[in-house]
Amino acid sequence: MDCVKEGFIGLPSQERVAMLLLRHGIRVENGTAYCNDIEQSDAAIARAAGVDRRVVRSALDRISAVPELDKVFSKLQSMLLLADVAPRIGCTTVEIIPTDATMPGILAGVMDIVYRGGLSVRQAVVDDPGVRTDSHLIIVVDGQIPPELLPMIKQSRGVLSVILR
Repeated sequence: MDCVKEGFIGLPSQERVAMLLLRHGIRVENGTAYCNDIEQSDAAIARAAGVDRRVVRSALDRISAVPELDKVFSKLQSMLLLADVAPRIGCTTVEIIPTDATMPGILAGVMDIVYRGGLSVRQAVVDDPGVRTDSHLIIVVDGQIPPELLPMIKQSRGVLSVILR
């Protein structure tokens, strides 16, 4: 995400807009913002970012005009996250906070435990908003997680904490 920050040096309000777009997977094509195929208004983005709509317009125009930014933002897609609806669809969500998000193998270790526990994974998402200290792994499994698996997950290499939702 360094290229995004570098693309908005000296423009903190526009950078805030760009980071919001990135966090939500909002694509920018020819100065227009889209959540997948749904066009997003400058005013709606401005409200969400806490800036004036003219700042949004400037940020969108900049993204389309700077090739390095366009290469990133023109490929974004929004994705459904099942974590908040998991209980309503018969699933359980486990959130993993890593000790160090740059450590390889955290996902593999946790998924091995989930596999050995006989659980079916509906979704696994590594959420890294660009600041490695805020990274976490979200796993949605069918049914309930057997209580004996939680300590095993917690003891897995690179896991700082486990949140069951």
